[in-house]
Amino acid sequence: MLLSRWRRWRRTRPFWGGLFAVLAGAEICVLPLAPLKVMLQQGVAGIPSVLMGIVMIVLGLTAWFAPAQRGLAGVLTTLIATAALVLSNLGGFLIGTLLGILGGGLMFAWQPYAAPRPAPAEGSPTPPQAPAPSPPAPDSAPDPARTPTPHHNPQGAQP
Repeated sequence: MLLSRWRRWRRTRPFWGGLFAVLAGAEICVLPLAPLKVMLQQGVAGIPSVLMGIVMIVLGLTAWFAPAQRGLAGVLTTLIATAALVLSNLGGFLIGTLLGILGGGLMFAWQPYAAPRPAPAEGSPTPPQAPAPSPPAPDSAPDPARTPTPHHNPQGAQP
């Protein structure tokens, strides 16, 4: 029962995109706290790394708990991950940047499942289909509403 609830929750939101964004944020955020031998930047320059990492973690959690905001969260995650490449120790030594770009793309591309349409019952009438438009006869005059005037060019060029 618990496993089925977990699967249902996970499938109703951009889970993997949010997970990659949280992992990318953690990678970018933790790196400035590493020993000096690993760091490329130190001191006040490490503050943007921590802030970008925290924002990416929040955006990943936003995708999980507010799936309607996944588009904005995905775009912002991708932009922050790209900015982290320059501002934050090569974006967590490229690992954070790559995870952030992947997570942002997955968040942005995720679509919720559409509920399947119920099949019509045997006795119920089917909805009427619109008839397909028939092509004009070759010997008929052109439709005056569709022919361009001398002042109108369909490609958008001005006379």
